[in-house]
Amino acid sequence: MGYKKYKEVLLKIANNLLDKDVKAIKFYYSQQIGYGHLEKIESSIELIQTLEQRMLLGIDNYGDFVEVLKIIGRNDLINYFSEISILPGSSSIFSVNKETSNSSESSTKCSAKKDISEICTALKSYYLTNYGNINEIQPPLKSPANVNLMNKFVDLCIIDAVNTQRDTIYVVERKKFLEKQLRYTPIPYNEIFMKEKSVTLISGIAGIGKTWLLRKCLLDWSNDLIWKNVKLVFYLECRRLNQYQNISNINELLNVFYKDIINDFNISNNTAVFMIDGLDEFKYLNELINHSLSCNYPVVNALKEFQKYKYVIAGRVYAIDQYQSISTEHSDKLTVQIMGFNENGINNYIEHNVLEERKDVVKATLKQSPIAKSMSSVPFYLSSMCKIISDSKNVDLNSFLTMTDLYANIFLYFLQKHIFKNNELIYQIMENNFNKKYVLNICRIAYQLFVENKVIFSKEDIQTFFIDFDENNDNFFGFIERIETNLGYYYQFAHLTIMEFCASVYAYNCLSSEEIMADKRLERCLSMICGLTNKNKNSLLKFLVNLIPSKQSQESLFLFSILDRLLKLSRQSENKNHYSLYPETYYVNLFIECFYESQSSFTDEIKFIVDELEWWISIHDGKTSYKTSCENYFVNHYIKSGRKLSKLHVDKNILSDEEKNLIIQCSTNVRHVCFWCPIKFEGWKPKDKIEELWIDISRYLITKKDFEENFLPWINLCEELNLDLHDDIDFIEEICEWIRCSNVKELWINYRGKDFDNLDELKNFITGKKCLIS
Repeated sequence: MGYKKYKEVLLKIANNLLDKDVKAIKFYYSQQIGYGHLEKIESSIELIQTLEQRMLLGIDNYGDFVEVLKIIGRNDLINYFSEISILPGSSSIFSVNKETSNSSESSTKCSAKKDISEICTALKSYYLTNYGNINEIQPPLKSPANVNLMNKFVDLCIIDAVNTQRDTIYVVERKKFLEKQLRYTPIPYNEIFMKEKSVTLISGIAGIGKTWLLRKCLLDWSNDLIWKNVKLVFYLECRRLNQYQNISNINELLNVFYKDIINDFNISNNTAVFMIDGLDEFKYLNELINHSLSCNYPVVNALKEFQKYKYVIAGRVYAIDQYQSISTEHSDKLTVQIMGFNENGINNYIEHNVLEERKDVVKATLKQSPIAKSMSSVPFYLSSMCKIISDSKNVDLNSFLTMTDLYANIFLYFLQKHIFKNNELIYQIMENNFNKKYVLNICRIAYQLFVENKVIFSKEDIQTFFIDFDENNDNFFGFIERIETNLGYYYQFAHLTIMEFCASVYAYNCLSSEEIMADKRLERCLSMICGLTNKNKNSLLKFLVNLIPSKQSQESLFLFSILDRLLKLSRQSENKNHYSLYPETYYVNLFIECFYESQSSFTDEIKFIVDELEWWISIHDGKTSYKTSCENYFVNHYIKSGRKLSKLHVDKNILSDEEKNLIIQCSTNVRHVCFWCPIKFEGWKPKDKIEELWIDISRYLITKKDFEENFLPWINLCEELNLDLHDDIDFIEEICEWIRCSNVKELWINYRGKDFDNLDELKNFITGKKCLIS
């Protein structure tokens, strides 16, 4: 009966809240719940329902809510609670809440001090109550339900990351992530966490599921599934640690975050595991890593004290890479990286979070776009794409064809749903000059911080180029998060993807191609900058390329200037790469990626610059599906323009459909073809002549049938043949006969350690071997 009455009180309060009250309450709760979760709440009813749910779970208490009402000057609403506190035969709602959330405080009245078993039990109960579910970055489509970690976590991939390349340029994470997708071997969850490692470092790009992993560990420990000998496990978030920079030791810190549970208990002589989440968000990371720096923030010393215990630390790739330098003393350290959803996880997400009538469209889009397919393993991207596709009545399957399209769709969807929060369509929003100016200002902030390599920044950082930030700072929240500490506020973009894309938009709109190419720091944005030149009328990109109407830019010359410069840089570096098996330079790859992102054609200017290079295409295990898509696009235009590729290298025997298509395209006009392994190719045969064919299968013992099906069609089309065979191949005579019937004019064969340049020599060698055997 008490709960029913309390619900009625909350409803009365919700109906009497003004807009300014809602904004004020959201501000006071944002540090506990997180601004990203509250910012999308608009109505007072939805806000109160959210807070009510947290109160019922014991995460927040009713007393704190009353205090907030006092702070915002709504004492009149507090009077409603008196109706409940004097109900005959029922407890006050405040005493009920304190029994739930402050049980440890009550118990201390009965005993002077808790023992470790009591604390262990209380911690496990706390984690099971509060961390059984976790909010997604954005709510699911069907309902605002949370993700159940016990059921969903198993679909995440964990890999060994001991050799993770260190790079202080944070935006490299996406590229490295795509490359690692090709060659990782998942490590079973139990293999990692059933053992008690001294140190476990967990890295991953933003939005990949690191927090899911840590909270899953909390639940499993609480259910006695892992770390059975560990009595105490404490979970701490760095964004909250930032608020307590004056606390200097572990016990003080724990008595802030777990006061009601540990009640001044000293953990110094007990077995404990500390779990630190969001290392990249720790404002004093540089002081933590560099022992030589004098530190004025006691909390850094407290964090160093964790190193005396077993600990697990999670953060973005760059932060974990930097932290490894101070965690070298432990021989049983484990370093892993989260790769997001596996295929089952992606399908499961779509099945449970996308409306039935939109599932096929979502799946078709992910299948058609290699970049969308690759990035769908990241929960942030998958959630965003599902929402964009589901909310759109008519989705062009090419909406996520390029990386730039993908980012633009996410950016504009974020703008529409989280910033302006109205029912206007994108074209209506971007027709408004005020909105254009708003977008340009966001992009300007992103660009400035990007080129300075700042992920976390201060108000002073922003004010150096945006003087009236104080008057307009509320307008930027959504794209930018504000985090409060005892020293004041600091800021960061809600997602690294948003920051990188915004920097590209600013560079395209405000810089010349010469300025862009002169700034080495913008090199990692070049493909997206070129992607903004895409003239597809069905693309949303057109709303982001005219933010400064007065600027007269000739997009064709803009694109050409960048592509031309890339090929000049390639020619300068080609001598260094001359003897590589895969003679691709960094700048040639970047050229092809930029050309693909632009979705351009072979103009006269582009034809002129590409003719100055010999173009090679190689297919091997080190290439992402995205890169293969870029090459398919380039080769299609290159060959259709009447040009002939110099070489095709194939060093991969299990081919994707895109790789098969690339081989087919290349075969129509190529001088030299090299196979370094058997290939799996059915239902197609090459038709056009080639000047030279090299087949090196000396490491592979293949059957006569496989050789005939996969290589003979190529041999029949070549003028010069180089053949390197396995010593134990048993159909050498048939190979000789096939070659004799072909149009091969020049021949070199390596067989059993001997080189032969004509069939008669090889025939004599074979006959001699047979005589010796007989």
